[in-house]
Amino acid sequence: MSAQELANGIPDSGHTYAMIRAARNLTPAGDLQETFDGMDQVNIMKRIAEMSNLTPILRKFPRIKKHLFNPENMRCAVNATPQMMSEASLEVEKLMNLIARKKKERKHVRPNIIEKPLDPLVGSSFSPGRKLISDPTFKPCQMKTYFQLPFPVNYVSECIRAVPFADQDYASLQILAQLMTAKFLHGEIREKGGAYGGGAKMGQGGLFAFYSYRDPNSITTLTAFRKGVEWAKAGKFTQQDIDEAKLSVFSAVDAPIAPSNKGISQFLNGIPDEMKQKHREQLFAVTHKSLVEVANKYLGIGQRTCGLAILGPPNESINKNPSWVVR
Repeated sequence: MSAQELANGIPDSGHTYAMIRAARNLTPAGDLQETFDGMDQVNIMKRIAEMSNLTPILRKFPRIKKHLFNPENMRCAVNATPQMMSEASLEVEKLMNLIARKKKERKHVRPNIIEKPLDPLVGSSFSPGRKLISDPTFKPCQMKTYFQLPFPVNYVSECIRAVPFADQDYASLQILAQLMTAKFLHGEIREKGGAYGGGAKMGQGGLFAFYSYRDPNSITTLTAFRKGVEWAKAGKFTQQDIDEAKLSVFSAVDAPIAPSNKGISQFLNGIPDEMKQKHREQLFAVTHKSLVEVANKYLGIGQRTCGLAILGPPNESINKNPSWVVR
């Protein structure tokens, strides 16, 4: 995608860029996502597009090629009918052997590599492994970033470090996000605040995220996020509200999977079907009590490590606030 296409896409995906930026300092994966998919990537592409001499960039391509075409850094997923599986697997093996023959010895670009079984429910001795980047020096920290852009509206996000998919509290947080969106945040951010949209979501990366889209407000919306947390902590919702949230979440969890995507969640994220079934059972078991407990445990002031990000027009109050990093 070109630099111009990336820049033009911000108004349509500004809330996504805000969420990615807010998550940057919370997890190592969030830091990488900002580099590859966030505002950092937009700015990098813009600088490259404005360069009159691309020689420094072109010199890096051979090094990138050596790293990418390294069998030690590669895993392959083959999706085929039973009749074609052996033939497809053979072709993949030929490709990997060809790459291996051209491999040259060199230093590892990232020395901190850990290996985990592809299926976490099976021991490493019985399951193929997958190599993951580990950053032992990473420490989560809170940061508030404001991007001044030539837009008439804002894109606001607050991300909170919570728990990974396999944690027993993940299901409650997932239901809570849907519940807060439908029963509180939609009214506060869209109906009262005038934004095109807003809500909360619980991501597989272990982050609980609030967001607003095409929002005429910024600081007021951050206050609405906090009010939503207090609403959840107080348990101001009914059993019918919970049941409706569960139905909405289950409609996404049990959505049909295209044949070409079968098995991809295990390949990319290490989530096998057995773990998905356990997650369904945990979603079904969520109660009013568990929702109030996770709201207090993870979202309350003092219990959370969070990041904030806003993309929008110049804001005098934020510019005067030293706690914000203005870009």
